[in-house]
Amino acid sequence: MSVRRLRIAEAAALLGVSTDTVRRRLAERDIETSPDAAGVATIAGEEVARLAEEEASDSHLADLGPLAPASVRNRLRGIVTRVLRDGVMAQVEVQAGPYRLVSLISREAADELELAPGSLVAATVKATNLGIEGIG
Repeated sequence: MSVRRLRIAEAAALLGVSTDTVRRRLAERDIETSPDAAGVATIAGEEVARLAEEEASDSHLADLGPLAPASVRNRLRGIVTRVLRDGVMAQVEVQAGPYRLVSLISREAADELELAPGSLVAATVKATNLGIEGIG
């Protein structure tokens, strides 16, 4: 299997940072780039994966406060952008980084959590099946 190479702009998009930040990280870690057929600098996919793990561990999201212990391991900190309540249910929209999440919960739970636009939350995802699709 050949090594997948990504352009700096692609790496930046995946990491959620600027191309300048990617270039700085490459220089700090002495990660080599190599030109593609068009002469544009590329990075090995494995290096981008390592950078992604480092960026996640360097995240300032922990500055928002600790999360309570939980069995769910897939936890995304975010901010509530919209809450639509009816008699029984509430639709809660959360922006977690570049991801928009929508959850249907009971109105009672939304009221107990006092959810409103601007509330800081942790969205948890627990699933027995997670699909993975290749890109490109």
